Amino acid sequence: MSPPVRWLADSEAKHGFHRGHNLHAVIAARLALCVFTSLGAQRPSPRALVWGGDAEGGAPFVEADAADPSQVRGFDVEVAARIARGLGGRTARFVQVQWSSIDQSVERGDFTLGLSGVEDTPARRTRHAVTLPYFEFREVLAVRPEDAGRIHGLADLRGRRVATLGATIAYDLLVAARDSTGLIPLSYDDDVHPYTDLVAGRVDAVLLDHIIAQRALRRRGGSGFVILAQSVALGHYVGVLARANAALRDSVDAVLREAMRDGTLEQIFRRWSVWDESQGALFDRVVRSTAAAAPPGTAAGSQALAYLPSLARAAGVTALISVLSMMLAVIVGLALASGRVYGPVSLRLATTVYVEVIRGTPLLLQLFVIYYGLAGVVRLPAFLAAVLALGLNYGAYEAEIYRGALEAVPRLQLEAARTLGFSEWQILRLVRGPQALRFALAPMTNDFVALLKDSALVSVITVVELTKQTAIYATNVGSWVVPGALCALVYLAMSLPLARLARRLERRWRPA
Repeated sequence: MSPPVRWLADSEAKHGFHRGHNLHAVIAARLALCVFTSLGAQRPSPRALVWGGDAEGGAPFVEADAADPSQVRGFDVEVAARIARGLGGRTARFVQVQWSSIDQSVERGDFTLGLSGVEDTPARRTRHAVTLPYFEFREVLAVRPEDAGRIHGLADLRGRRVATLGATIAYDLLVAARDSTGLIPLSYDDDVHPYTDLVAGRVDAVLLDHIIAQRALRRRGGSGFVILAQSVALGHYVGVLARANAALRDSVDAVLREAMRDGTLEQIFRRWSVWDESQGALFDRVVRSTAAAAPPGTAAGSQALAYLPSLARAAGVTALISVLSMMLAVIVGLALASGRVYGPVSLRLATTVYVEVIRGTPLLLQLFVIYYGLAGVVRLPAFLAAVLALGLNYGAYEAEIYRGALEAVPRLQLEAARTLGFSEWQILRLVRGPQALRFALAPMTNDFVALLKDSALVSVITVVELTKQTAIYATNVGSWVVPGALCALVYLAMSLPLARLARRLERRWRPA
């Protein structure tokens, strides 16, 4: 091959190599573009309005769609969608959050807008950017039919138990009426069990929003209780945004006003059967106003001082429940341990089953079973149910401590005592018991510290103990910093001496 021909062939080969190399580069670039495009599609659209609510509250606010549980429905869902469309054609994306945590979550940036029957309060307006009111509700009393003729308001409930949802305007009204009327306010974590307990006779009245009361009455087929016509107070639902989002709040207000003018909000409320004449009057007032009036706030320091008596009472409830529950746990634990060590086979089997079942199921479940599950057989007061649940639960753990302590005593000592003619009772009282107590006392103290903290769970059955009162305080002031610090200090004041005692006992009685 001549040099020119060879040069031409070499040139073609090189160009072919470069064309192939360039082709691979183009393919790789396109693949990378597809990957990045796919990843970008998975990210939340910047056009979405992310809003938070509590689907556990149920209809007509927010509830899981029965046809598609991954979706939510309710008038607040439609209000959020209308706001999103008004903010430049956005779409609304829902985030589940506990109702009492909406304020804290919106400030953390978990979502932009909080909607779910959020009440308009002075503390909320002081700490957050709050929208104009878009719905007016009435606080109404529900009573049993036989009491409807003699109960007309809070003044007629002296000495009676009145239930409501914690950290609400209704709860504040009951607390304010406690000193003047002598009624007994009870705080619940949900808005279903207050009406259940009203029908069951555990409480004498329920104070909640008229929407919630009417929904509960429909669920019972219109029977079981009656709703008094005279309202106790008026309130408004609002949307809540982070304090730094005041400009966006103003845009949301403009959208809500437009929705009031064009009838969109009225259509939403009519679809969910919550429209009445008071909403039309509210719309007229809001449309005529240029800005939502902000009620005066309360200084954080004065709020903390105002809550100190309530926190002190709640701490006393926590301490009393813990002491009584531990006493019951010690008695139950001794009985179970004695049965497992000294009892016949059938008794040992029964006590073992009890211990394993109690230790293998959640304490929260046991609280619900004792308080609500046994209501058809015996209606225990909430305080007694709390003591029983904690005592029976920790009794299983105490039983294992005592059994281990009894079996830790050297068998040679027991055989020596039997050789000397001691009875089993004498051996337990003089030899085995004192040594077992030395082994068990330090773990018992540790269990008491754990029980003291687990007593916070009893708030689910309407007992307002320290943690529950702190949660109400934190929700009302819109921050967990001061309430959380106060609650922690009280718990530490109660638990640190016990923990120190446990460590001293462990050092003093540590086996050589």
